[in-house]
Amino acid sequence: MELVLNTFGTSLNRDNQGFVITTAEGRQRIPAEGITSIQVSRGAQITSDAVMLAVEREIEVLFMDRSGNVIGRIWSPRYGSVSTIRKGQLNFSFSHEAIDWIKGVICQKIENQQAMLLVMDTAGDTALANRVNSAINRLEDYRTKLGLIDGEVISDIAATLRGWEGVASKIYFDTMNLFLPEQYRFEKRSQHPATDIVNALLNYGYGMLYGKVEGALIKAGIDPYIGVLHRDDYNRPVLVYDVIELYRVWVDYVVYSLVMQNAISDDYYSVQADGSYWLEPLGRRVLIQSLNDYMDETVETDGNTRSRRHQIFLYAQNLAQQFKKLV
Repeated sequence: MELVLNTFGTSLNRDNQGFVITTAEGRQRIPAEGITSIQVSRGAQITSDAVMLAVEREIEVLFMDRSGNVIGRIWSPRYGSVSTIRKGQLNFSFSHEAIDWIKGVICQKIENQQAMLLVMDTAGDTALANRVNSAINRLEDYRTKLGLIDGEVISDIAATLRGWEGVASKIYFDTMNLFLPEQYRFEKRSQHPATDIVNALLNYGYGMLYGKVEGALIKAGIDPYIGVLHRDDYNRPVLVYDVIELYRVWVDYVVYSLVMQNAISDDYYSVQADGSYWLEPLGRRVLIQSLNDYMDETVETDGNTRSRRHQIFLYAQNLAQQFKKLV
């Protein structure tokens, strides 16, 4: 379970082996057992006693900005076998194995996009079905290209990979746009800032997902600042930008489901003077709850039933073992 403090004036304190949330409506005690993370947004407070309990219980404390991105993190010093794994991680990032790995990541991302398009309802609309089939085939062309490209080190093909990934994403979002109610369709993906409510929701959801992926990597003993495809951004957790591509479709599914169900109201967001869209507390609360519920659902993968959230953690552990082989 995640504790999310995103209402102005909310505070979190410690009560023996539990936490106490204080709001304008009153106080609520929550046992520490079962809590995996605490998210603190602007205007909320957490005491040092609560932080210490979180550290004792290996509960990560995340400080979030208004876009849903993690701007600070407190975690237990007991996570991972860092030095050994980091040595292997450095060796991996400059090996040919890194090329095969990142190609696999991008191929999986495109396959996820194809799967998302396949589950969309085109019944009774032949023209729409044709558009979707055409997009899926074009995405398959890029998966084929990815299988054929190669180089000695990642820098030999990085620019090409980024280009193909970008084009594939444009095909995907252009096609997904056709399923949105007319008033919510957008011309292109806009990140910082968002220029429409759908992109504001996507950006906030991706920000949440960044935090979950980064936490899983840290707990597995992996350095999130040593990337593969994304490796040139100064002081950024660039490996998170690589790994998150495997899971972005989860955010897409939740956001598009909310929008297509016309579950968005004017109270969910505000529009600034510069035309940028920002989620308001109600919009953040609905998205956070919806995404967390989706992440906590158990699904069968490789013959095992586990939550989507746990899939990220297991992937990070397996990646750490892959790195350790190169020490």
